[in-house]
Amino acid sequence: MKKLIIILFLLVYTAAGAQTSASSYIKKHKDDAVELMNLHGVPASIILAVAMHESANGTSKIARYLNNHFGMKGKNSSTKIKSAYRGYKSVELSYLDFVSFLERRSQFDKLFIKYPQYDYKSWALGIQRGGYAASRTWASQVIATVKKYELWKFDNIPAKDNSASDSESATVSTPVYKVKRGDTLGKIAWRSNTTVKAIMQKNHLKGSNLEIGQELKL
Repeated sequence: MKKLIIILFLLVYTAAGAQTSASSYIKKHKDDAVELMNLHGVPASIILAVAMHESANGTSKIARYLNNHFGMKGKNSSTKIKSAYRGYKSVELSYLDFVSFLERRSQFDKLFIKYPQYDYKSWALGIQRGGYAASRTWASQVIATVKKYELWKFDNIPAKDNSASDSESATVSTPVYKVKRGDTLGKIAWRSNTTVKAIMQKNHLKGSNLEIGQELKL
């Protein structure tokens, strides 16, 4: 009986520790995730959930010794561990590299074009289909993390869709922006919480030149 009580206590203690670890991780890195979402278009919930999943909330060896929170392969100069994973000078650079990786690979282009910054389910499934992870359950684990810790709250959810946190029922008409004097694609993307790449692809633009009065789909 005593052994059973001890086992139950350890299970409860471990679960509480994991919860605390996750909460601390979210508090520490949520602002970086939101900033990257606003600049590049990847949902903050996805950035955080993938980082939490891949780095065990920042406790994995490559996270602790290499500042690598996404399991990105590459060179490192660490003398503490031997690893095929990339090393970073800071965790923030690891976050940026993950988002840049998605932007650089053509198989992820449609995610930036097709899905808004709150459709975390479609992003998770799309990233898995693009070959980011070999595990067939990777996307479902990332989605479960978003739901468990309510990471969707950090996404850019339109006011009329705040009640649809699961996003599958959210439908938003494509907004149109009319170019004004002094506008650039970078400024428009920043104000509209999207990316230059997404705007160019949605509007079939071959260059960055804009004309006053020109209408752009966002």
